[in-house]
Amino acid sequence: MASITIRNIDDSLKHRLRVRAAEHGHSMEEEARAILRAAIEATTPPSNLAAAIRARVAGIGGAGLELPSREPMRSPPSFD
Repeated sequence: MASITIRNIDDSLKHRLRVRAAEHGHSMEEEARAILRAAIEATTPPSNLAAAIRARVAGIGGAGLELPSREPMRSPPSFD
């Protein structure tokens, strides 16, 4: 098992963690593990980056850009 040290925690935050741990019948360490576990499990990584970006900006309605008409592809240059 790995361990982690978190420095510079506010006294009020530490006190709230201690109270929350007591309410759940856990040690402060176990309560911190439970909070981290819940936070990580709540976020699922996107399976498709394009779909994740589309879902993220769907609420703003898109950019409303006009797509230019397609033209035939030009022939490749010849280096003869």
